[in-house]
Amino acid sequence: MSTRHILLGLLAAGPSHGYDLKRRHDARFPQARPLAYGQVYTTLQRLVRDGLAEVDGTDADGGPERTLYRTTAAGSGELAQWAAQIAPPAPFVANEIFAKVVVSLLSGGDPEAYLRAQRAAHMNRMRELTAVKTAPGADLTTVLSADYALDHLDADLRWMNTTAARLTTLTAEVDTA
Repeated sequence: MSTRHILLGLLAAGPSHGYDLKRRHDARFPQARPLAYGQVYTTLQRLVRDGLAEVDGTDADGGPERTLYRTTAAGSGELAQWAAQIAPPAPFVANEIFAKVVVSLLSGGDPEAYLRAQRAAHMNRMRELTAVKTAPGADLTTVLSADYALDHLDADLRWMNTTAARLTTLTAEVDTA
């Protein structure tokens, strides 16, 4: 995920302070890793340097002075171009679950037990996400984020079920190799 473009997208709604951008990022992208304040301010400085954002003034609002940033026309153009680009599907997909099953097969472990335990963990997380998205007052971003995560967990579960069904064949292939 491009922090640069995410911040431009948040600025598109109107001028903001770095603190507010960080807070809105964390609220709008609840499944993403929270941004560090230093990352927000460093990215804002780069956006200003590159002409994609500019300082729109400062205010103290009863506290320390804060800088207000806004998107420039060039920033809006870059944001629109980035948002329209198709994200290429990953040519190879490998994750920790896949790696652990393969290593378990190669080392004489118990991939079936691992898959059972991993399926249980996935099902628990799916219940948590379903509760989050169906909670009263859940906003659209929370629902979309939960749906995205649920679909990925569902794909993992389908792969685990397919792999569990193939374990006898896979184990025999490893034994003969």
